[in-house]
Amino acid sequence: MLDYITNRKVLLSAFVCLLTLSCVTEKKIEKPLNVVWISCEDMGPILGAYGNTIIKTPNLDRLASEGVLYKNAYSTVGVCAPSRFSIITGMYSARLGAHNMRTGDYHNFKTPEEVSYKQDIGVIDKAGVNIPQYEVVPPKHVKPFTEILRGNDYYCANNFKCDYQFNCPFTAWDEVSSTVSFRDVPKDRPFFYVWNSLLTHESRIWQRSDEALTVAPQDVIIPDYFADIPEVRMDIARKYSNIEAMDKKVGELLSQLEEDGLLETTIIMFWSDHGGNLLRQKRAVGNSGLNVPLIVRYPDKKMAGKVEDRIVSLMDLAPTVLSLLNIEPPAHYDGKAFAGPFEDQPRKYAFGTADRFDESTDMQRSVLDGRFVYIKNFMPELPLIYRNKYRERIPMNSKLIQMDSQGELQGDASYIFMKTKEVEELYDLQVDPYEVKNVVTNPEYADKLVELRNALSAWQDEINDKGFLPENEIVKSFWPEMKQPVTEDVVFSLNSDGLISLSTTTPGASIGYQLDGNIGSNSWEFYHKPLRINEDQQIAARAIRIGFKASNITLNQN
Repeated sequence: MLDYITNRKVLLSAFVCLLTLSCVTEKKIEKPLNVVWISCEDMGPILGAYGNTIIKTPNLDRLASEGVLYKNAYSTVGVCAPSRFSIITGMYSARLGAHNMRTGDYHNFKTPEEVSYKQDIGVIDKAGVNIPQYEVVPPKHVKPFTEILRGNDYYCANNFKCDYQFNCPFTAWDEVSSTVSFRDVPKDRPFFYVWNSLLTHESRIWQRSDEALTVAPQDVIIPDYFADIPEVRMDIARKYSNIEAMDKKVGELLSQLEEDGLLETTIIMFWSDHGGNLLRQKRAVGNSGLNVPLIVRYPDKKMAGKVEDRIVSLMDLAPTVLSLLNIEPPAHYDGKAFAGPFEDQPRKYAFGTADRFDESTDMQRSVLDGRFVYIKNFMPELPLIYRNKYRERIPMNSKLIQMDSQGELQGDASYIFMKTKEVEELYDLQVDPYEVKNVVTNPEYADKLVELRNALSAWQDEINDKGFLPENEIVKSFWPEMKQPVTEDVVFSLNSDGLISLSTTTPGASIGYQLDGNIGSNSWEFYHKPLRINEDQQIAARAIRIGFKASNITLNQN
C-alpha cells in the first residue's frame, strides 16, 4: 500500500512543536492525495486563460488562475488513439509500433468476449498490403500506468474512454463506464479518476450542428490557412460553442469536488489529447496539431497563477502523476516527470509523428522547441491534405476541398492544399503563428534548421522509429501468422504461510481476480501480492497481456 503522503506544513509544524515542547495536540495523519484528469478532445490552447478573448471558459480560466498553466505542452501524435497510447504507457507510439491510427474497433472498454476483429477494413499499408484490425503488442514490461496505481491501493475509475491501440485490459481500471463518478469510489480509498469530454471532438461539429450557438459566426477568429467563407465561420462558431459547453461541464465537476470537500486534497490536471479538430490541425505534426492546453491545479492552490514555459509532452503525464504520489516512475518510460519528488530534467524538444490515419497512409516527423517547428516529410510526393471520409463530414472541410479543386483558393488559404510537400519545412511561430511561411531556404535560419534536423534524426535513431516499416510487417511481429497470441491460464499455489499466490507462464501478463459474490461480474481486482482468503471463499482469476487474447477464467479448488 502506498504510504500516506504527509503535508509538509503539518510535518514542519509538528517538528517545531516537539522542539519547543509547546505542542500537546496529537499529530493527525493526512490522507493520500487524489488525482483527477479532465480530458477533452481535439482542442488546441484556445481558452481564455491562453489569451482567447472570444471563447468564454470561466471554469477552466479559474482552474488556471488557481494552478499552473503550461504554454508548451504537446501531444506525440495529432490524433486520438496513438496519442492516448503514449499517455497510458508513458512511451512513444513510434518506438513500439503503435503509431498508425486506428488498429481496432475498441474506443471504450470491452470485455475479452466482446472483442472481435475484421480481416478487411478497406485499409492498405505503404507496401500495398491489406491491413486487418489488430491489437498492438508492446514489450512485456510495458503496461498501463494505472496498474501501478492499483498496486498502491488507488481506486482507478475511467469515464469512459480507452482508446489505446489495444483493448483495455481488465486489470487497468477498477471501473470503466459512461456513468462512473469519483463519488462511486469507496470512502476509504484514494482515487485516480478520469473524466473524458467528447463535446470538443471533431464529430461534434456536424453532430451538434442543429443546436444553438453561443458564439456568433461573425465573431470567430479565422486562421490564415482558411478562406473567409460562411461555411468556415459557421463551423468555427460551432467549435467555439462546443468548447464553451465543455467548460460548463468542467464547472459542474469542480463544484462536485468542492461540495464533497475534496478540492483541496485532489490534484487536477486538464488536457486535450491533441491539437485542433479542423484541417491542418487534427492529424497534423505542426504546432496546430500537437500543441495542447495543460493546466495543473494543486491542493491549497500551490503555485497559483504560474505560467510555465518548459516543454512538456502528454507522455509525461503518467510519470508525473506517479511522482506526485511519491511513486518512482519506471525506468523504461520515455515520459519525464515534470513535478514531484521524481521530477526529471526539462525537455529541450517535443517530437511528433503522423503515419496512417484511417484509410490514408503518409509519414511525417516533427520536432518543436516552443518557437520553431521542423517537419520532415518522408513521402513528399503526397499532398498535405489527403482525402479522409470521416473529417470531410465537417461542412467547411468538404467545401474548402471543393474550392481548391476548382482553383478558387488564393494566398495563405491555398497553402495547406499543396499537391506535393517539401521534404523539409521550418516555421518560426514568433512571426508566423499559423505556419504558412516555410523558411527552410532562408539563410537566417540555417543554424536552427541544422539543429532541429539533427535533433529529429537522433531521436528517430534512438527510438528505432517503426514508421519506416510497412504496417503488415509490424502486425506480423505482433501476431505471428496473423493469429492473436493467447495468455496462459492462471495457476493457484498455496504458500507455507497460508497465502495464495497467482501466476501465469505468459511473460508480461497481468492478473485480475474476483471473490465470492463478485465472481461473474466485469470488475476485477488487480493482483499484486499473495492473498489470504477464508477456506470457504471462492476465487476466480484471469490473466491478460496487452495485445493477447485473455486467458480462461480459473477457479480455485476448495
